[in-house]
Amino acid sequence: MTSPAEVERAQPNEAAAGDTPWVTLVWNDPVNLMSYVTYVLQQIFGYSRDHATKLMLDVHHKGRAVVSSGAKEKVENDVAKLHAAGLWATMQKDS
Repeated sequence: MTSPAEVERAQPNEAAAGDTPWVTLVWNDPVNLMSYVTYVLQQIFGYSRDHATKLMLDVHHKGRAVVSSGAKEKVENDVAKLHAAGLWATMQKDS
């Protein structure tokens, strides 16, 4: 007679955490012009002028905006591109 094998099950919080994407945040700064922020968002992410303007206005009025999301590696790359363009950007797990 054989004994039952133990099956490892993921805890609910662990499973949800693995599915949660990362987000890229652009923060308001005293250096960059609003037109430049709009331009950068269009160039890096291929956003339309209207969408990039909406995100830029969120940055200007709310202090930050989520500009992209996805796997950690993709978001790290997005943050690096934004830094190279002179914008203040960070990443975090989406909640």
